[in-house]
Amino acid sequence: MSQRRRHPRTAHPELLLILGSGLTVVLIVVIVAALLIREHASTLQAATRATTNIAQLINADVLRNVELYDLALKGLIAAKQREDLAQVTPSIQHLVQFDLSTAAPFKGEVLLLDADGTVIADSSTLHPTPRNFADRDYFQVHVREPQTGLFISRPFKIDCDCEQVWRMAFSRRVSGPNGEFIGVAVATMRLAYFDQLFSTLTIGNSSSVNLLNNRGILLAQQPLLERDMIDKDLSDRPNFKRILREGMGSFQAISAISGKERLYTFTNVGELPLIVVVALSSDDVFAPWRRAALLTSGATGILCIGLLWLTWMLRRELRRRFRAERVLSELAATDALTGLANRRTLDERLRLEWDRAQRSTEPLTLLMIDVDHFKAFNDRHGHQGGDEALRTVAQVIGSNIRRPADLAARYGGEEFAVVLPNTDAKGAWLIAEHIRSSVEHLPRVAGDQRPITVSIGMSTWHKRSGTPLEALLLSADQALYEAKHTGRNRIVDADGL
Repeated sequence: MSQRRRHPRTAHPELLLILGSGLTVVLIVVIVAALLIREHASTLQAATRATTNIAQLINADVLRNVELYDLALKGLIAAKQREDLAQVTPSIQHLVQFDLSTAAPFKGEVLLLDADGTVIADSSTLHPTPRNFADRDYFQVHVREPQTGLFISRPFKIDCDCEQVWRMAFSRRVSGPNGEFIGVAVATMRLAYFDQLFSTLTIGNSSSVNLLNNRGILLAQQPLLERDMIDKDLSDRPNFKRILREGMGSFQAISAISGKERLYTFTNVGELPLIVVVALSSDDVFAPWRRAALLTSGATGILCIGLLWLTWMLRRELRRRFRAERVLSELAATDALTGLANRRTLDERLRLEWDRAQRSTEPLTLLMIDVDHFKAFNDRHGHQGGDEALRTVAQVIGSNIRRPADLAARYGGEEFAVVLPNTDAKGAWLIAEHIRSSVEHLPRVAGDQRPITVSIGMSTWHKRSGTPLEALLLSADQALYEAKHTGRNRIVDADGL
């Protein structure tokens, strides 16, 4: 008989099941990944909006206070240029000169320096202490560059015993009637102003708010990421160069100080040479998203594993069902006594091979085999002995049918049939002779002197014969009849009749 092969109906549903489940898992993963990516972008967008709002709030506050200091300087310069001010008492002069400076928050000293840098007026006293600041940057810049407007100095420490008291200075040039340089108006501000302003903002422990001038000097930072950060030159840092180049906006980059990724949002303070930078730690920004992503990914993973497990269980159940169906199909196609194909299977297979032979014009041979004197044998040994003899003969026939396309079947009673596709009369005769000889040489049944033998009739269809299938069956049956009536234990070819 032909070898057993996996039924094509088994593989097809399994393949569809695996492909369907695989595609479902892939779609779930893709959809969840897309949602997480979109949520990541939304988180970044929300953080950017929040830092932009913070930067704008700082921008507005700093700009307003710098304008107050600038207003105080302009008032001091205007009082200096009044000719009638010399006619009043020193206390009135002092009041007029520094009247506008009282509104400036975190104010330090407001000074008027002459052309040599010597203090000639001090907001804190009617009689200023003789001091000279000609070497300071806020004085030298107006000497070198007459067109400089409001100048903002680098941070500096005041000359006192106080610890870490940082200030910065705002200065303007004082010109005479003919535009000549006659001095500088200076106002100092304590940097504690920025510490107080920045400390009111909630931005995370690993994040910072920074104020720099356009030369890259750090004026204020809250909280301080390192010691001695104030007055540090950051102009050579790639992040500052990008900030200076773009003017305002946001970007993600690695911090040169902490080595961690940060979200930088920055803006210029009006027309002033100041830049506000809000640097949020990416860990702080995306911490909620990471927690949600972890939970979502875990739930998705469990769902996908569960789906694959159910697919595996269903696949196993399908295989079990198909095995059961195959067994039932084989039982329906197999003769229960001999294990060969039954009559129904023989008819279907013979029709199939006949149609194939018509298309390919290859020969097709049919053997009809009958056990000789089986009725007498059955009478001598009983039905059980007869059944055993039929099983033995069937095994011999099956062992001589080796090609997958060949078929051995029980035709009925003690009669068998063998379908041999692509086999001419000569090849079929050799097979028939092997069967006849093998049966004849079977061990004899105890108490029986006669061997079991078979008679075989064969008929071959080839393209020259042109006979129908019914004629092939009839001629093979006639050849078998001839073999039985001419001595038995022999082969008769229908073409020789």
